[in-house]
Amino acid sequence: MTQPLDIAATPDALTAAWLTAALRLGGHLETAVAVSSVGRRPLGTGQMGDSFRISLRYDGPTNAPLSLVAKLPALDERSRSTAKALRNYEREVRFYQQIAPSLSARIPQAYYADIDIDTGSFAILLEDLSPAQQGDQLAGCTIEVAEAAIAHIVPVHAAHWNDPELHNLTWLLGDPDASRAMLLALLPQLWIGFQDRYRDNLTPAVYRAGEHIFARLDEYLTPQPGPLTITHGDFRLDNLLLTTGSTVEIAGIVDWQTCAIGPGPVDVAYFIGGGLRPDDRRRHEEALVSAYHQGLIAAGVHGYGWDTCWRDYRRGTWAGFITAVAASMLVARTARGDEMFHFMSDRHAIHALDLDVHLDLG
Repeated sequence: MTQPLDIAATPDALTAAWLTAALRLGGHLETAVAVSSVGRRPLGTGQMGDSFRISLRYDGPTNAPLSLVAKLPALDERSRSTAKALRNYEREVRFYQQIAPSLSARIPQAYYADIDIDTGSFAILLEDLSPAQQGDQLAGCTIEVAEAAIAHIVPVHAAHWNDPELHNLTWLLGDPDASRAMLLALLPQLWIGFQDRYRDNLTPAVYRAGEHIFARLDEYLTPQPGPLTITHGDFRLDNLLLTTGSTVEIAGIVDWQTCAIGPGPVDVAYFIGGGLRPDDRRRHEEALVSAYHQGLIAAGVHGYGWDTCWRDYRRGTWAGFITAVAASMLVARTARGDEMFHFMSDRHAIHALDLDVHLDLG
């Protein structure tokens, strides 16, 4: 949907007048009512974009939201330039415009989403799912949270499993050959920089995993046979909103800047490898992956056997490790980011090494 409204790409641009117009465009605010005052405060720990919780008051009775979340380009120039080059902002806006309405998964409603492709300016106004809280990648999670997370990614994958129409979405498909060539050239250099920056904290497992995968990137980046679907691409605790009570539940899956077309189990491996402590993962991962596979079958996916699912899962263990290395060198450096990338690289390295993934899986 193309919006005839200037994009409010900075916090100061989120004025009462602009928010009134944006909510009216989406049919979320009556024409007789307007936003009368706006409050905003930073939200979350995003590396590639900045988020704000927006509180609203109106000049008349309305069912419009009293609070929402605004997602905008990163104020940091390096993060913003990286996101534009990798089309992360475009992917997220198009996801909310074209894909999210087709999914039954718990994803916040988008009241407004638009982007200027040339400049990379964008704005997304999302349903506020508070009091749900962002998960904590550093703390990790329990098996129960992992079970819930995997159950909630199943409907995302199942909805467009092996859907040929996905290849008509140029913003999602991109240019595979150009992307592969870029990664082959870029990733080894990022690995060198990663080792230099974090050498005092890197474990032997990280060095072993890095030596293995970065010497075999050509093989790793070669597309494999098998069904494809929409993947989240950064499916981890920081991108889940959790409710707490007698049990922890998933209120929503957020941050779709890296959505792509790929094998569904990659998201599962990414979450399990990064979210669980190694001992917990070793005890429970086969059962967790089996529950994912059974969930796909229950959702109507056919012709995808357990052996193929487990193969795709094993190969997917490398995704989190490569992401930790690459993202750490491409976005603004922060203390929490350094700690997170250290944990991610170590856990994902151990994961791949535990499963003895040699990329000879067919």
